[in-house]
Amino acid sequence: MKFLVDRCAGHRLAEWLRQQGHDVLEAAQLGPDPGDAELLRIAAEQGRVTITIDSDFGTLIYRDRALHAGLVRLPGVLATQRITLLQQVLERYGDQLNAAAVVTVRGSRIRVSSSG
Repeated sequence: MKFLVDRCAGHRLAEWLRQQGHDVLEAAQLGPDPGDAELLRIAAEQGRVTITIDSDFGTLIYRDRALHAGLVRLPGVLATQRITLLQQVLERYGDQLNAAAVVTVRGSRIRVSSSG
């Protein structure tokens, strides 16, 4: 699977995804922060699921109808828990992410929704 990992989600998470064999682009590799809308556009253009803790991406997708290739939101998830929770998301909802689902993890709750 291909991912774009937002700066706020962390380098450690990006490295773990690479170790699992995924194609990972970190937002930090793109230079100065281009903003959420541009990150989402780049991810969509390259077929990458965006991973972030920022809630603004959901607003872009649902309110502004921004194109995307899937989104994993981890708002409030501690850095020490992100890998474990993302592993659960990928195991349980990988097919939905491949179909551009939006997955939100809050505490122990995981919500999967279509953006359409």
